[in-house]
Amino acid sequence: MDKNKEWLFEITPKNNLFDLNIKEVWRYRDLLFLFVKRDVVTLYKQTILGPLWYLIQPLFTSIVFTLVFNKIANISTGGIPPFLFNLAGVTSWNYFRDCLTGTSDTFKQNQSIFGKVYFPRIIMPMSVVVSNLLKFGIQFGIFICFYIYFVISGSIIKPNIYLITYPIVLVCMAMLGLGLGMIISSMVTKYRDLSFLVSFGVQLLMYVSLVSLPYSLFEKNNLTWAVDYNPVAHIIEYSRFVMLGEGTVSQFGIIYTLLFSVFVFLFGILVFNKTEKSFIDTI
Repeated sequence: MDKNKEWLFEITPKNNLFDLNIKEVWRYRDLLFLFVKRDVVTLYKQTILGPLWYLIQPLFTSIVFTLVFNKIANISTGGIPPFLFNLAGVTSWNYFRDCLTGTSDTFKQNQSIFGKVYFPRIIMPMSVVVSNLLKFGIQFGIFICFYIYFVISGSIIKPNIYLITYPIVLVCMAMLGLGLGMIISSMVTKYRDLSFLVSFGVQLLMYVSLVSLPYSLFEKNNLTWAVDYNPVAHIIEYSRFVMLGEGTVSQFGIIYTLLFSVFVFLFGILVFNKTEKSFIDTI
């Protein structure tokens, strides 16, 4: 072998725990797309309805919320059709939830792959976020269809100019879900019980994230403390505000959510990079 010949690639330990190594991720972009395709294709493989489950879940959930909270409990939605009010919250919530639950078990679910071949480990949780973005696009398309239907039916719905900032909301949801997911997945390598608590905790979080309940209800019952420091609640409320013109949005909530999302994302990278060095010995 020619000693002067340079290696094409050199695998070295990470010196910077915050390093995303964008160049390396870009080099493995084909693998990223392969994992995205795997997530999309295999999720409902050998099912009768297939991708239709992308549509059934938010529609069925919105119908149940409408019947329980708006018809039976008689909770007001401020003039917005209750079903559309709930569908807007469920659509945004589903993306955050799927990003969180999909990445929270990264090391445990992929230990066989991680133990055999090298590739940037961050690709695995990133593929979950990207594949769920496709799912979100389908569900958002359904929301648009019902939105048009209610407008034609005479409902007074007034989206505002801030709708152009909705992509920023998606980025916040992705960062928050990915950051929390990476933190949890790193902890699951030592504490397996956490994987069982995630789904239960997510269900509880939904009810204090304004997915089906308006902020005014918490305000009326002096329970605003339960949502004011919940960044997910601010994301859902802002989403509903820009899409339907209904909601309570504060400058504090916007700044707090942006800063919290960035912090959780960076902290998640730090914990994830630190764990990937030794997780194979403890998983």
